[in-house]
Amino acid sequence: MLLHVPEVLSKAHVQSIRQAMQQDNQWVSGQHTAGNQAQKIKHNLQLDTHSERYQQLSQFVLQHIKNSLMIQSFTLPNEVLSPMFNCYQDTGHYGNHVDNAIHYMADKQKNVRTDVSMTIFLSEPDEYEGGELIIEDTYGSHEVKLDAGDAIVYPATSLHRVEPVTQGARIAAFTWVQSMVKDDWQRSMLFNLDMTIIRLRQKLGDCEEVVTLTHHYHNLIRQWGNT
Repeated sequence: MLLHVPEVLSKAHVQSIRQAMQQDNQWVSGQHTAGNQAQKIKHNLQLDTHSERYQQLSQFVLQHIKNSLMIQSFTLPNEVLSPMFNCYQDTGHYGNHVDNAIHYMADKQKNVRTDVSMTIFLSEPDEYEGGELIIEDTYGSHEVKLDAGDAIVYPATSLHRVEPVTQGARIAAFTWVQSMVKDDWQRSMLFNLDMTIIRLRQKLGDCEEVVTLTHHYHNLIRQWGNT
């Protein structure tokens, strides 16, 4: 299941991030963080993760991810890796790939399983041509090109790619989540149930039926989740 989350970052937040990126040249080749296989198909730039600028911007974006109730409900996060930033320009692209199953979380000195992938767009769609994120799942291919500040959240098991950017620059933040619920199907069921409970509460308040559904929701998390 794919989820489009609007306005994880406001337009003002996006503008401040973009301005901070322009203050100094901290972009390096994306191949520095690619494995042997990915180096052949990955052609982009990434903000240097050793720079002070990266640390500031990453923590800023991470906080807004944690503040998004929609993302929290969809991912049921156990751990969220520090967001990184990439830039595609001059026909930059990233061929079909699946994200690494394990990433090292340096600040907590431990390995983290990547259950959910996330991209937050920092360029408006009319700022660049090409650069669509193509995500493939059992229902086919999905083309994603969102407004700046919006996020797409999807299972990290998905095959995906970024099409060549033929004009302009496509800038985005990206990260991964280790969920308390490992299974994609179970997470989707829980998310749909949570959204239904929220809608019913808005219409009916905390009536007996809503409380019962909430009871089932939390017991399913106990049954399926692990921390």
